[in-house]
Amino acid sequence: MPLPATRPPAPPRAVNVCGFAAVAAAFGRRPKCVQRLFFDAERGRRAGDFCSWMAQERRIYRQVEPAELERIAGTIHHGGIVAVTERPALRAPKFRELVDWQQAGEPVLLLDRVGNPHNLGAIARTAAFFGWSKMILPRHPQQAQPNDAAYRIAEGGLEHVQVFEVGPLVAFFKLLRNHFLIVGATANGGKRLDLARPPRAPGRPVALVLGNEETGLDPRVAGGCELLVHIGGVGAVESLNVSAAAAILIHWATGKRERRPAGEKLAAAIAVAEGEGMPVAGGPPKTK
Repeated sequence: MPLPATRPPAPPRAVNVCGFAAVAAAFGRRPKCVQRLFFDAERGRRAGDFCSWMAQERRIYRQVEPAELERIAGTIHHGGIVAVTERPALRAPKFRELVDWQQAGEPVLLLDRVGNPHNLGAIARTAAFFGWSKMILPRHPQQAQPNDAAYRIAEGGLEHVQVFEVGPLVAFFKLLRNHFLIVGATANGGKRLDLARPPRAPGRPVALVLGNEETGLDPRVAGGCELLVHIGGVGAVESLNVSAAAAILIHWATGKRERRPAGEKLAAAIAVAEGEGMPVAGGPPKTK
């Protein structure tokens, strides 16, 4: 059963997905959730499949001037195309799901109050690249949510990572540790990463926990981890940005585990952005 979590006011129901790779991934993974589509003249020449899908579903799509596109996107960093999509609902994972993930050997990524949505998006992109398809966030005022900025920075990664939300992580650990080996990343505590082998616990995949940009892991969260590791440097700066650290830690924790299909699908979405072309899942056939 899901772990209960106190919910604040619900976030806006729509999210703006900006950039060709991110929009292509949204059409590839959840085309029915795309409500409106806007693009400039340059991106319009590459958006034929998307427009065909929108026309088929009788949904709004049109070419607009740059100033209008900036207004719709809410940022100048829109990449020439914006899809207004339904915001995926966040919920706590069910007990049966944890068991299924464990049996499938799927690792899980947990964020402890990572407050910058850009970092959230960058971490999701890395997770998708390595086939980590489950991310768990605590319901906390400091925790960033999958918003417009996170989707833009993720470059399609958030379409391949299912995001869940729970109450306090310490309480959730009581359920999690029966199925996963909980590994926490710290700035300078625990084992040095280059001296530690990728964690292996028979029958229990890794649950990797990353902490807040300024304060790191909450001491209670760190105390609930079975293993703590840190990335050693030369001392010129105190630590890495959490998204950079995430890339190193996820690669380390992945070890020789075979990548999941989610990583392959992300590569396919990026191929669209690079002009190689990919059929839109559930949509019209690819045009030449």
